[in-house]
Amino acid sequence: MILLSFGHGYSASALERRLLPQGWEIIATTRDPKKAEALRARGLSARVWGRDDLSADIARATHILSSIAPEGGRDPVLGAWGGALAPCLDEKAWIGYLSTTGVYGDHGGAWVDETSPLTPNTDRGRARVAAESEWAAVCRQTKAPLHIFRLAGIYGPHRGPFEKLRNGTARRIIKEGQVFSRIHVEDIAMALEASMTAQKRGAVYNICDDMPAPPEDVIAYGAELLGLPIPPAIAFEHADLGPMAASFYSENKRVKNDHVKADLGLSWLYPDYKSGLKAILAAGG
Repeated sequence: MILLSFGHGYSASALERRLLPQGWEIIATTRDPKKAEALRARGLSARVWGRDDLSADIARATHILSSIAPEGGRDPVLGAWGGALAPCLDEKAWIGYLSTTGVYGDHGGAWVDETSPLTPNTDRGRARVAAESEWAAVCRQTKAPLHIFRLAGIYGPHRGPFEKLRNGTARRIIKEGQVFSRIHVEDIAMALEASMTAQKRGAVYNICDDMPAPPEDVIAYGAELLGLPIPPAIAFEHADLGPMAASFYSENKRVKNDHVKADLGLSWLYPDYKSGLKAILAAGG
């Protein structure tokens, strides 16, 4: 099996750790020539995005994963390589697109599932809805098996609250009623692998853990695990957040994951942030 991974980053690297021991060939794109060297050292075939010709790789790949965010209002993979992809999509065993739960927008803290209306109120979320539609349109024409994964906030080794807690920069921001859904990167990889082997004819999945929670609770629990003082509460109105950080607080929802667990027979490794943070710390993260 051959996976062509567009934008081989944090989540795709977790999938890589599952697939390489099984004998998969992975062709990974990156914009950074130095990162390409590091990918090759890990046993991947690396390509530099915008420099290398991917035509032969697109034709050879049995599975395709795109992790690249929209740029300029459209999907960059389809913009650059849609012409090469379209004629051979019928031959692919699996196509995966990593989207975000941001496509749902604000639901006032209510639960959402894959059938909920897509009402993003950020440009970032609207661009994701457009990219999902682009991929769906291309795959619909060819009957290719498209799988869209709407990822909640990703955390895992070297991506969590511990570094900021240790250096004293963690902030415990309080906005009444605000919750976020999140997902450990290893559970993302597990879901992707399960989807790749299930041979479904396409699906849309929410990828999030079982326990949406206020962000201040996550910070407090991380501090408890480290044996550090819990950072003082800061009211959202006085937090002086930048535009990007503030945009996350403009949307409030609880994301359901029943569909992916039932359809693929999954039980999360880390069903809540407490189990995930404990594992990260135990591994030295």
